[in-house]
Amino acid sequence: MKRDPALVSAIATLWLALGVFVLYPFARLLQVTFFADGYFSLASLERVFTNWYDRAAVFNSLQLAFAVALAGVLLGFIFAFAVTRMNLPKPTKWFLGAVPVLPLISPPFTSSIAITLALGPNGMFFRWFGLPEFTIYGFWGTWLSETLTVFPVAFLTLSAVLAAIDPNLEDASLSLGRSRLGTFASVTLPLTTPGLANAFLLLFASSLADFATPLVLAGHSFPVLPTQAYLQITGLHDLRGGASLSFILLIPALIVYFLQRYWIGEKSYVTISGKSGPRTGIRSLGLAPEVGVMTVCLLVSVFILFLYAIIFLGSLVKVWGVDYRPTFEHYEYVFNRGMKAIKDTILIALVATPIGAILGTAFGYITSRMRFPGRRFMEFTALLNYALPGTVVGISYVIAFNTGPLVLTGTMAIIVAAYVFRYDATGIRSTVASLQQIDLSLEEASLSLGESAFGTFRKVTLPLIIPAVTAGMKFLFIRAMTAISATIFLISVHWTLLTTRILECMTELQFAQASAFSVVLILIVFAASGLISLMFRLAYPRYSR
Repeated sequence: MKRDPALVSAIATLWLALGVFVLYPFARLLQVTFFADGYFSLASLERVFTNWYDRAAVFNSLQLAFAVALAGVLLGFIFAFAVTRMNLPKPTKWFLGAVPVLPLISPPFTSSIAITLALGPNGMFFRWFGLPEFTIYGFWGTWLSETLTVFPVAFLTLSAVLAAIDPNLEDASLSLGRSRLGTFASVTLPLTTPGLANAFLLLFASSLADFATPLVLAGHSFPVLPTQAYLQITGLHDLRGGASLSFILLIPALIVYFLQRYWIGEKSYVTISGKSGPRTGIRSLGLAPEVGVMTVCLLVSVFILFLYAIIFLGSLVKVWGVDYRPTFEHYEYVFNRGMKAIKDTILIALVATPIGAILGTAFGYITSRMRFPGRRFMEFTALLNYALPGTVVGISYVIAFNTGPLVLTGTMAIIVAAYVFRYDATGIRSTVASLQQIDLSLEEASLSLGESAFGTFRKVTLPLIIPAVTAGMKFLFIRAMTAISATIFLISVHWTLLTTRILECMTELQFAQASAFSVVLILIVFAASGLISLMFRLAYPRYSR
């Protein structure tokens, strides 16, 4: 910093951005929750715990999050084990690795639409097989939809952990007389414990923050905190009550965040190792266990593809469950009455993505390469909005920017800021991880030749971390296209989003229109992700992969 005073300006700019869009909204949320008429008060929190419906929402949220995390980790582990630890043909591995990615690039309630069309009232399962109808609304429908939505996160996390396990360790156990299942239980599974715990915490936080799925499938009999906070504000116009419910949601979310950081820190130490001998091939777990793993993977994969097929087919028929005549009128509806939402969503995503890429790279570089007072607190603050449920972020932004000194309510700026400072965490973490693999001597050589810190970063460091920047941009663009939990509070008549239009169609029981919107959204995300990769591949052909 002494050699390059411009870094002081960069750090001050980053702190200003964090202060305005992270710390200030969070402080305003706490102020509204704990202060009434200028005095400290716990009355709003007491009202939450004395209301039986709100108490039920707290219990239901924790119960649902635990059940989703448990089932999601189990499914994610099974898929990851099949892809990384079984001798399968390459096409089969590609198929099992590609199917779980579908829910990641879809709106969070896409599976809710398909489940409603398949298992809801007048659903195709009951009509085709003559089964007695049962209600899919409540805990079980919400659990099923959320599990299918979030288990790919566990799959991606555990795939990296399982792929890094040296097969020589399993060979050593087998040579000492252990059976294959015994080796799995005593060697393979314990080595994945940090990854399992990390995946569990990630899925727990994702379920706890999910707003859209419970709004569609939970119903009045199964209230949860995110939907209660939303209804408190939009239905009862009680901003303080919504803030209090959000604060209750904040407590387990922050506990999960700190536990997650603890496990990540532990994992980073235990995976550093010295040189090892040649790696042997993957050992079979045995015919019966592997048949069981493949059966589960194929059944789940077929069910996921079935749900997406329902969404596609549902967008092409007159009225699902009543009139199956083919029609394109729902797509005409999307491109006529929904064109503003398409344009607004793409524009907001295009604005948020480069801003997020620049800030994410800057935060990652400065917090990992520079030494200055408050560096750790800057890293924590930059990741804080990601740890908070989207409902909390949305409500805090409404409270902070609805009145002076900075009024942003109803503008595109508030939506862009919510996306950038909530979903930039992936870009920051990817940048930090990539920088840890780059020898400092490369940058020191540039600095010793008289190049500035910014010039060194632009000419030496940036080309080497292009894959991380690309991954961060892709994630931010996907989330800017598909997120809803935070921005549901921030949209206005001037700016609307595809996800909110899908939700409106769902609440009005217009499932065909919701399906058509979902198909269009998925296709846009697919195309944009490919264009981002192509752009960086053309700009940095030597370093892109």
